[in-house]
Amino acid sequence: MPYAPGGVLFIALGLVLVVAGALWRGRIVRPLSAKRAQTAMARDRSRNLLRAADMAIAEARRQATRGEPAIVTVGDVRRMACRHYGYDSVEREEAAAALRRRFEAADGRRDCMTDAFN
Repeated sequence: MPYAPGGVLFIALGLVLVVAGALWRGRIVRPLSAKRAQTAMARDRSRNLLRAADMAIAEARRQATRGEPAIVTVGDVRRMACRHYGYDSVEREEAAAALRRRFEAADGRRDCMTDAFN
């Protein structure tokens, strides 16, 4: 009974992959680093706090009546961060810094008031 050349090639390729896997043994090419993980977590937290500040400013602007300024507090940012990003606790200084950055970037002085500068 003649062998099909495609079947033999398929089996040979499979054996080559098995041997390569056995030699490699699943080693991680780039090992995990605690320092890199902490840096990534800090970067994500900072980004999420800025987003929470944006959401708090937008919510305050939606709730403000016509002609009066929107009032955004650091507590609003902390609540948004806890609600949307699941943080157990957010320090007041962190939330205030994020709110100050977004407040100034969004030109909030013309239609908003905040307690982040105290």
